[in-house]
Amino acid sequence: MKYQATITNEAINELPVGRFPGRVLVVDSEETMREAEEVLRGVSVVGYDTETRPSFQKGLKYGMALVQISTADTALLFRVKQVPLSAAVCEMLSSPEVLKVGAAIRDDIRGMRTVAEFRPAGFVDLQGVVGRWGIEELSVKKMAAIVLGIKVSKAQRLTNWEAVRLTEPQQEYAAMDAWVCREMYLRLRADEPQRMDEAVELQLRQQALDGASRKAKKGGGRQPQQGRGASCRRRRRKTTGRNPINAENTADGKTDTQTR
Repeated sequence: MKYQATITNEAINELPVGRFPGRVLVVDSEETMREAEEVLRGVSVVGYDTETRPSFQKGLKYGMALVQISTADTALLFRVKQVPLSAAVCEMLSSPEVLKVGAAIRDDIRGMRTVAEFRPAGFVDLQGVVGRWGIEELSVKKMAAIVLGIKVSKAQRLTNWEAVRLTEPQQEYAAMDAWVCREMYLRLRADEPQRMDEAVELQLRQQALDGASRKAKKGGGRQPQQGRGASCRRRRRKTTGRNPINAENTADGKTDTQTR
């Protein structure tokens, strides 16, 4: 399929508004964390995004508040300031066998590593892929318009992601941003499987090289194992054990700088 290289905001406004079609689970307790682990068991492709509370005061910055991971029908909104990511979720984020598809991934990973220490692998950045289809736009909004023919609303982007409770519009926005990345990956791969697989392989190979370089700079050493139900290893804190999520990994892929 031939995709247009660019698209105007006026053209986007003529498109139907995209809606997340599945269930949203806000993960803010140990109980909902266990439920999230079950949702992620056996997945092979997920959408990925993060949110940080915006600052309107010069010199004031907030840390990452939300990590969104979406399967085909469930969006998990991890409130990382309320409950740490479990070891099983961290292990999934470190697994090259599970593709985590997003946009401007490098910035997201940098923020993630301030709240939990893990070795990123399996991350696919759509901004480094769409050019192979002749697409020049790099924001999620414009990529989604071109690839999926939908309008992704950004009305909630600058809201308070550290609020005591996330509003329904916030939840819908956060779920959509992660889910739509997964859908774009699947649509492009369905059009040209080999082209997508080659692009992904290049990114994964570079991540492995970057990981090896970081390990060498730190003086090597064995990465700690993490156990079921434990939290991600924080800075200067260790946990031990085994991860349950990828035990039954199966393929389901067939079925602005940082711009979003």
